Amino acid sequence: MGKTQESPLANASYEELVREMLARIGEDPNREGLLQTPARVAKAMDYLTRGYTQTPQQVLNNALFTVDYDEMVIVKDIEMFSMCEHHMLPFYGKVHIAYIPNGKVIGLSKLPRLVEIFARRLQVQERLTTQIAEGVQELIQPQGVGVVVEARHLCMMMRGVEKQHSSAVTSAMLGVFRDLDTRTEFLSLIRNKAPNGF
Repeated sequence: MGKTQESPLANASYEELVREMLARIGEDPNREGLLQTPARVAKAMDYLTRGYTQTPQQVLNNALFTVDYDEMVIVKDIEMFSMCEHHMLPFYGKVHIAYIPNGKVIGLSKLPRLVEIFARRLQVQERLTTQIAEGVQELIQPQGVGVVVEARHLCMMMRGVEKQHSSAVTSAMLGVFRDLDTRTEFLSLIRNKAPNGF
């Protein structure tokens, strides 16, 4: 049996791959405006996919506090940017997270950071939603977690059906959030705006 031939790009650097891509779409990688593009793209991709090198435990960083509180905690309208794994085009929107403590609460700033870990990977919205919910569940073992993600996808807006105003909504409900009353309270609270705008 003959030896499998290795692709000439198999050991190429990220920058070389970007140069190859520019040439394949009909561009001249050596023109002035594109000379630094491979380096910029490599740097941008490192930033946009940094979630692969982070874990929820690192984000928690001991910001877990004992409390005598068992009502719903909600952080809503967390801005989120990610890239779809199908076309590597961005999708963006808002994440709403709620949990009911079981003796412990997490520092409020940690929830947006948890979103960042999972959003800064190649994703589908459904998986992202589930990973956020399971991440909160794993970190603080609450009575339950609810997560809703509302997002617009550039793979729908820029290509394909080219629908500019459609958005996708996904949810994950764990523990007591599977109960209809708890779920309804959560959804009601993230939809309603208080008179002061919050």
